[in-house]
Amino acid sequence: MLPGAALAYIVDTQVGLTSIASLAFGLLSTCFIASANYTINEYLDGKTDYFHPIKALRPAAQGVLDLKLVLIQYLLFAALGVMLASFLNPVFMYAVLLLLLMGLVYNVRPVRSKDFAFVDVLTEAINNPIRLVLGWSAVSTILLPPSSLLISYWMGGAYLMAIKRFAEYRMIRDADVAKAYRKSFKNYTENSLWLSAFFYALASVFFLGIFLIKYKIEFIISFPFIALLFVWYNAIALEPEDSVAINPEKLYRRPAFLLYAIFLGLLILTLFFIDIPTIHYLMDHSVINDVRLER
Repeated sequence: MLPGAALAYIVDTQVGLTSIASLAFGLLSTCFIASANYTINEYLDGKTDYFHPIKALRPAAQGVLDLKLVLIQYLLFAALGVMLASFLNPVFMYAVLLLLLMGLVYNVRPVRSKDFAFVDVLTEAINNPIRLVLGWSAVSTILLPPSSLLISYWMGGAYLMAIKRFAEYRMIRDADVAKAYRKSFKNYTENSLWLSAFFYALASVFFLGIFLIKYKIEFIISFPFIALLFVWYNAIALEPEDSVAINPEKLYRRPAFLLYAIFLGLLILTLFFIDIPTIHYLMDHSVINDVRLER
């Protein structure tokens, strides 16, 4: 959510300090909705998590969770999230309901999209642009962020999910155990996961490039650094044992990577506020035409 809110603060001149309260409500609402989604995810994955070398130790995999309590927790978190969203604008409310719906689509039969190769990654990753919209709409009066940025966020999320699947598949090593743990692995291979992640990375950077150059040409300076971020994360996924890519929340174990990500964020933020006339000159088509006429 926070990048969406930060972008809104920079782009929308009508956003002021008074919107901080709205952002706080929005963050709390989104946390409740995400917690509701994770509640049913944890319970419904219990039988298959039994085959995972680490997740097998979780209460759901051990069969000790009470379905009634799970439902009460799910409904409580969902109700609190929707109630808090009702204090904000309609776009935020619609985005919250969509995030809640995608949790059902991803986890609950008869759809349960997480059981289908490639569909699982794309339907989970769509939560990325939804969260971006949540951060944006919590503080901005502009309807939606640019579509190119939304697609880039979606593909970026798909890249992270595909890399996570790839690292999981490699960690388990036994194809039969992998298929028992995650049904989508029946139609995945290491190669197909790696190549799909490569495709998502290219698509994410492509649409991010459209957004950045269209909004501010100075952002072209950040492209090599963004590419390096993707390559570095690929290297993390290729680690032989217990790759952090399986659990991205443990990236704190890679302080150099986190510092680089912070540097990249600060670089992009800085480029928002500076103008480099030389870059404008090089990208001006009239300059090319003038040179052609002189020759």
